Amino acid sequence: MKITWFGHAAFGLEPETGPKVITDPYTPEGVGYAPISESADLVLISSDDDDAHCRADLIAGAPSVVNALTVAQNGGSTTECGIEITAIEAAEWDHHPEHEVPGQNGMYRFALDGIRFAHMGDVGNPLTDSQQAFFEGVDVLFALAGGYLTLELPDLMQMIHRTRPRLVIPMHFRTLTYRPRNTMWIESFLNNFKDEDVDFAFGATHELTRSDLPDRTRVLVMDYVR
Repeated sequence: MKITWFGHAAFGLEPETGPKVITDPYTPEGVGYAPISESADLVLISSDDDDAHCRADLIAGAPSVVNALTVAQNGGSTTECGIEITAIEAAEWDHHPEHEVPGQNGMYRFALDGIRFAHMGDVGNPLTDSQQAFFEGVDVLFALAGGYLTLELPDLMQMIHRTRPRLVIPMHFRTLTYRPRNTMWIESFLNNFKDEDVDFAFGATHELTRSDLPDRTRVLVMDYVR
């Protein structure tokens, strides 16, 4: 399994068997990250109206597209390209500076190569008990780690301590490219972990197999595609 972080909340997942997946593709001009040049068989989006999370139309390869919010609102589960996607509703930050009414979105789960992934979409508020429970049993969590505009770090850590994902990959934090004034740098998130539980990919791609997964929660910090 090859994992690529394009930036923001967009990841590419290329399994040994199964469809090539891209999550939450963005508008490059809006977030500052490079255009996503890779193709996909399946694109998962957390909503259909947020240009930082929904630009499946920019992905090459004529992929199938699944909107997690739609899945959450219609029974919570669907199957596409041979994989099951489950989702739960969420909302943006109540005080989002760009939206008078918080946008609705979906957090979602799926499995590839026997690895259970979960993506937090664009949730902006403390998680309810049912939302926290949604992440139980996750192997790899794509976690909103920048605070401002998404849920606060203490709320994120409460969920991580409860659900104990085996690997946490941070996303949606401040970088030299994506620089909302009050969004936090990655150090604020990493301060919640012991140094020996944090790894750095030193690149935008990482190879992962199920046997590589740690026995306890570790963090993998990835670079973004330049």
